[in-house]
Amino acid sequence: MKLTTERPYANPEAAARKLVELAAAIEPVQDGRIHIEKINAPFLYTWKASGPEFGAGIKLAVDRGWLELHESGTYVRLLKPGEDLLAS
Repeated sequence: MKLTTERPYANPEAAARKLVELAAAIEPVQDGRIHIEKINAPFLYTWKASGPEFGAGIKLAVDRGWLELHESGTYVRLLKPGEDLLAS
């Protein structure tokens, strides 16, 4: 008997890749900025991930150089390695 559901984004690598994919699908506003809520809402509500999974995914994406997170936490920028990540 299985009492819990599968959590595909419990793995930070999978969460980071999904966040980069979501960021790449959004038209950036000024200076390549993507408002954090544009990736947060679909990740949490459409893909049914959790807040800690979002946090771990963002942290890993920033650490790997896929996303740049502004110090205010209000927006991200997709970096070149993240664009290469989408091709693979």
